[in-house]
Amino acid sequence: MKGFQFSDFVPPEQKGGSNFDKLLNIFQQLLLLTSGDVEQAMSWMSQLDRQYGLTDDKYGIGNFFDDLKEKGYLTEENQEGKIVMTPKSEQTIRRSALEEIFGKLKRSKSGGNHNTPYTGTGDELSSDLRAYQFGDTLEQISMTESIKNAQINSGVDEFHLMERDLEVTEKEQKTQTSTVLMIDISHSMILYGEDRITPAKKVALALVELVKLKYPKDTLDIVVFGNDAWQIQAKELPYLEVGPYHTNTVAGLELAMDLLRRRKNKNKQIFMITDGKPTCLKEGIKYYKNSFGLDRKVVSKTLTLAAQCRRLEIPITTFMIASDPYLKQFVQEFTKVNNGRAYYSGLQGLGNMMFEDFQRNRRKNIK
Repeated sequence: MKGFQFSDFVPPEQKGGSNFDKLLNIFQQLLLLTSGDVEQAMSWMSQLDRQYGLTDDKYGIGNFFDDLKEKGYLTEENQEGKIVMTPKSEQTIRRSALEEIFGKLKRSKSGGNHNTPYTGTGDELSSDLRAYQFGDTLEQISMTESIKNAQINSGVDEFHLMERDLEVTEKEQKTQTSTVLMIDISHSMILYGEDRITPAKKVALALVELVKLKYPKDTLDIVVFGNDAWQIQAKELPYLEVGPYHTNTVAGLELAMDLLRRRKNKNKQIFMITDGKPTCLKEGIKYYKNSFGLDRKVVSKTLTLAAQCRRLEIPITTFMIASDPYLKQFVQEFTKVNNGRAYYSGLQGLGNMMFEDFQRNRRKNIK
């Protein structure tokens, strides 16, 4: 297990909670690190147990493994007869990542959407009142204010409630957002023994769960990019691995733009998690590669796409997992061309900043 210490996976003393729950938390972390390899994760669990005494005479790793199967986290019911995670286990990992990175969030009454500075047809009633307009619903009518207006206009003795008397409670307008999350899976994400892909996966899992719980009307597509770019499903995130790839940011952006082009709502954005410079282009069936510094040809094409996204009103928020000055300079230029956002962060702060930016997205085109 290169690049980390066993002690990184030993949780602090917890009050309450069963032995199973405490071990499950560690097991979930190991599943992300092993890209969903259950057997490898269980082997590491046994090593952790021998080194740190995670279990006792009453509840051992064997009991924990049996409970994982009995509780529906693992199954052997597949063609290969191999022990694999179940959808329940995948969802639990997403929930755990959400709580760890974004904190505990409450679902809003409206099912969760992004606020806008506008009022109109929406989901939640506000405190603002206005005159009735054709198309307003009955539930919006403020009976107290409407009856008061009728008494003033027609008098108490000849009470008539007319359309002119009606006042309605304004609704806060909500908006949908289509997001593409781009994840760099180039070799540099595990270079020099530093594991950057596991925290990136954790953030991606948390974002997926955030959208499901708090923004169910939004869409979220996930794109991974190395030499090429391709779309994956949320259920594939725990199994994501870094490959022997260069960084074809252009391919990732082209696919992200294509996915967003198919979305009907007008609010669109791209989140990109990367730790390195663009180093690759595809020209026909061949790849143009240069890992030595910032290649002018690759950078120029990347900036052209950033400008194109700006014209299409698609902001790009870049989360840079690197501290090299010349890489920061590139990201700054990329961000300026796109008129987007960029964050330069250590891995621990990545999730919090992504959540803050996602919450603050209030773009709305009114025509």
